[in-house]
Amino acid sequence: MVVGVPRETFPGERRVALAPAVIPNLAKAGLEVAVEAGAGTAAGYVDADYAAKGARVIAERVEVFRLADIVVQVLCHGSNDRTGKADLPLLRPGQILVGFLRPLGPLETIQELADTGVTAFSIELMPRITRAQSMDALSSMATICGYKAVLLAADRLPKLFPMMTTAAGTITPARVFVIGAGVAGLQAIATARRLGAVTTAYDLRPAAKEQVLSVGGRFLELPLQVEDAQDPRGYAKAQDETFYKRQAELLGHAVAQSDVVITAAVVPGKKSPVLITREMVHRMAPGSVIVDLAAERGGNCEVTRAGEAVEEMGVTVMGSINLASTVPYHASQMYARNVTAFLLHLFRDGQLHLDDEIARETLVTQGGQIVNPRVREFLGLGKI
Repeated sequence: MVVGVPRETFPGERRVALAPAVIPNLAKAGLEVAVEAGAGTAAGYVDADYAAKGARVIAERVEVFRLADIVVQVLCHGSNDRTGKADLPLLRPGQILVGFLRPLGPLETIQELADTGVTAFSIELMPRITRAQSMDALSSMATICGYKAVLLAADRLPKLFPMMTTAAGTITPARVFVIGAGVAGLQAIATARRLGAVTTAYDLRPAAKEQVLSVGGRFLELPLQVEDAQDPRGYAKAQDETFYKRQAELLGHAVAQSDVVITAAVVPGKKSPVLITREMVHRMAPGSVIVDLAAERGGNCEVTRAGEAVEEMGVTVMGSINLASTVPYHASQMYARNVTAFLLHLFRDGQLHLDDEIARETLVTQGGQIVNPRVREFLGLGKI
C-alpha cells in the first residue's frame, strides 16, 4: 500500500505530515511512501532526505493522490478552511485519509468529505487512553503551542522574566498567570518557570491542581463549586453564563496583578468561554501581555482578534493561531511519529483493522456516510 504525503496548502502552514525518519518504520510494515516534491522544505526536510530514506518524490500533487491508498495530511478539508476544498476532487471512494479534520464543525464541511466516499480518520478524536498516547497528535501540537506562547510573551513584555541580582540592584521576576491547565497550559507553566518567572495557574477541574504543582506552578483556588468539571476524555466541560461571570469576577485580581496572562481554556466543539473581560484588561499595568491560545475558537479574552496582536490601554493581546506551524521542524517530527504509530496500529498483517476503540473513535466518514457516533450527535444527525 502507498502512503501519500501532499504538500500542505493552508496559508502559512509550514509543517509536513511525515518526516523522513519515520519512513523506514512504515516500510517494515509494507507501506510505501510517496511525497509531493517540496512538501517538507518549509519544515527543514528537503526532497533528498525523503529519497534517502526510500520514499518516492512525486512532482505533481494530483499524482500523489492518484497513487495513494492512504493520504496523510496535517490540515485536511475541515481544519483547512481556506484551500482544503480544492483537494476534494482528488479523493476517491475507499481511499483512506488521516489528519486534522475539525469534525466538530459545520455539517456542510464534513458532509462534503463524506460525499467523496473516502474513509476519513480524525486525529483530534484520538481517545485519551494509555494505548493511544503515542498517537495523540493533538497533545503533541498543544505542547508546542504552550511552549511558543511563553516565548512570544517574553519577547513582547518590556521586562525580564527571571529574578536577577546585579550591580545595578535586584530585578524582581515577572509574574505569569496561566488559565487552563491542559496540555498547552502545563507546558506554558513549565516553560515560564524555566525562564524564571513566578508562575500561577487556574483550572476549573480539581484534578488539575496536582498537575500544576508537578511542573512547578502555583495553583489558584477559587471558591467555586463545580461538581462535574470534566468529560470522560479529560477535557473541561462547558459551564453556564452565570458560572463564567462569577469566575471572571474572581479571576480579576489575579489577572490585574500579572505581567503575562496565557489563556488556554478550550471546550471541544464549542466557542471558547470569555474569561477575561475588557474591564479586566484595563486593570492590567501598561506593557502587560496576554497570549490567547483559544483565539481560533473566539478567544478567552473579550479583546482578542484571531490572528492579530492588538493593544488595549497599553496591554498587548495576542490572538495567535496555528502556533505549532511556527516550530515546523519539531512539530512535523512529533506529528509524524503520532501518525506513524496510528497507521501501524490500523494496518496489521496488511489489513485495515477497525475493531477497537482507537479506530472506532477516530473514524469519521466511510462509504459516503458520517459514521462517528460522537460527530453525528454533535451535528444532530441521530444514530445510523
